[in-house]
Amino acid sequence: MAVNKVILLGRVGKDPDVRYVAQNQPIVSFTLATTDHAYTRQDGTAVPERTEWHNIVMWGKNAEVAEKYVRRGTQLYIEGKLRTRSWEDRNQIKRYVTEIMVDTFELLARPRESEQPMANPPAALP
Repeated sequence: MAVNKVILLGRVGKDPDVRYVAQNQPIVSFTLATTDHAYTRQDGTAVPERTEWHNIVMWGKNAEVAEKYVRRGTQLYIEGKLRTRSWEDRNQIKRYVTEIMVDTFELLARPRESEQPMANPPAALP
């Protein structure tokens, strides 16, 4: 028996990238930021804020909904599974990326009008 389940609650780093494959099936991909806030330990040690960037991929109906409603800054609750894939770059160097393949998601909050741009979302991967 094995379990491959990911649950994330975070904000979208940039507007989703939409592609279409066979039979006009949409695939949506974007980055999602989750942040552990800064705090001070009991011994006085300061622990800085830490943001993790996750590569999110949606297919089918999920992709159709995301294409219509998800934008940079949208807060999402996501359930899915990890998938790692590889490819060779232009220099024939093997590269890897780990993505969350979304099973279900919920839009929790729209972007705030006064929201500042998110700090350095990573570039999209192929």
